[in-house]
Amino acid sequence: MNSNNPFFDNIEKKTNVKKEDILEIANSVSNADFSDPKVVKELIARIGSTAGVPVTKEKEEAIVKAITSGNLPSSFSSLSKFFGPKQ
Repeated sequence: MNSNNPFFDNIEKKTNVKKEDILEIANSVSNADFSDPKVVKELIARIGSTAGVPVTKEKEEAIVKAITSGNLPSSFSSLSKFFGPKQ
């Protein structure tokens, strides 16, 4: 992964998460078993903690269910709606 990509700078500006943290998380999950709910919950907690964003149990369970069942949205727009606030 090219850490000099402006993509990382944009994410850092919008989220206050350092690109080093993003790369560290990405590297740590490169061989993760996403069918294991425990692995997914640990990842959610780590990302939430790194980003300084609390994740409710309800949201965590919805994310775990979607990831472990392979039922994630395929587009960024759909993904952002999935993780965004309920309307």
